[in-house]
Amino acid sequence: MIASNFRELSESEKPRERLAKHGADVLTDAELLAIFLRTGTAGTDVLSLSKLLIKEWGTLRRLAGCSTQELGKFSGIGPAKAAELKAAFEMGRRMARPEAEKLRVDRAGVIYELLAGEMQSLPHESLRVLLLDTRHGLLEEKEISHGSLNESIAHPREIFRPAVAKGAYAIAIVHNHPSGDPQPSEADRRLTRRLSEAGTLLQIPLIDHVIIGSKRGELAPYFSFREAGLL
Repeated sequence: MIASNFRELSESEKPRERLAKHGADVLTDAELLAIFLRTGTAGTDVLSLSKLLIKEWGTLRRLAGCSTQELGKFSGIGPAKAAELKAAFEMGRRMARPEAEKLRVDRAGVIYELLAGEMQSLPHESLRVLLLDTRHGLLEEKEISHGSLNESIAHPREIFRPAVAKGAYAIAIVHNHPSGDPQPSEADRRLTRRLSEAGTLLQIPLIDHVIIGSKRGELAPYFSFREAGLL
């Protein structure tokens, strides 16, 4: 059984000792996860628990996209471990991103590179607004809605409220399609038109609406309303 295998490992074969001796890059995803979890549960050792977690969500990236509530529902992962894992995943996400204060968000490709690593792993839709300065430098990123995107949740007042509070010069909005197909729906098109009109009235222009999908052969993994001539 897997549970007994971990107990039978020599000290030098255990994840922490292997990391210390050989470096983190030689560890499997399950071994890295086991280091953060530290302990297993009655009848399930920590390495087995790590393997079960990854098996449940398919990949480490998809696991990283889970909320603390989703993680905490898994047998053997309580609120404390769920919070520690989420904090570790968030730290990795932030370190992988370009420095926000130096980032100029003036092209859809830049927006994609900024957020794709995180948003492609989400099992649900998420709508973000990027608050920009006069040179389209990134001031802040805010999540507006979490779950199925609809026009009542993604109302212009909810999207422009943080822009007004922050004194942003312009905004860009981003959302993901968990299906992987970035082509806009009719609801996406209506939302973009409404936001563009609201931005004109508020004098906070909408510079782009980017939909993040996934790589599909030669096709672009995102859709940009600006690049498509719709903004």
